Amino acid sequence: MTFKVSVGVRLALVGGLAFSIAACASQPKPAPLAPTNQGQQEQQQPYVPPEQQPVAEQPTAAVPGSAQDFVVNVGDRVYFDFDQFTIRADGMDTLAKQAQWLDRYPAVQVRIEGNCDERGTEEYNFGLGARRAESVKEFLINHGVDGSRITTVSYGKARPIDPGDNEDAWAKNRNAHTAITGGAQ
Repeated sequence: MTFKVSVGVRLALVGGLAFSIAACASQPKPAPLAPTNQGQQEQQQPYVPPEQQPVAEQPTAAVPGSAQDFVVNVGDRVYFDFDQFTIRADGMDTLAKQAQWLDRYPAVQVRIEGNCDERGTEEYNFGLGARRAESVKEFLINHGVDGSRITTVSYGKARPIDPGDNEDAWAKNRNAHTAITGGAQ
């Protein structure tokens, strides 16, 4: 049995084949593999033309004096032990950096937000959160920050940063957060 194929179909087949060959020929060949220090070859990665390679994004540097600069380069939160409002040693380092940063940017105002874990009554935790915020404010004042630039508020247990119900979550929620409220870049 023989098939008769029209001239138009033959031309279409030949044209498609020629196009496929031309398309394959225009792709660059992958670079040969370079041996490693042990003389073994690395696994070959598929070739990606330079114009199709992803551009490595540079981390965005925080603008000096901005809220982002404060958070990234100084730290905006200190943590407390259970049922305590005494600043821990690790918190003193962060607060000393905050005081230096605030001294460098005297137009910045902050709000110290005292927070507690979920244990205890609302009334008790509001009081404890207030004492935590006040202890941070006092530390900053004692390190040269004008007290008129600092306000405090207690959120008690109303704003947890970790919703968990275990010691790890509670430890994160026992904190004082320094929020920039004005004057930043």
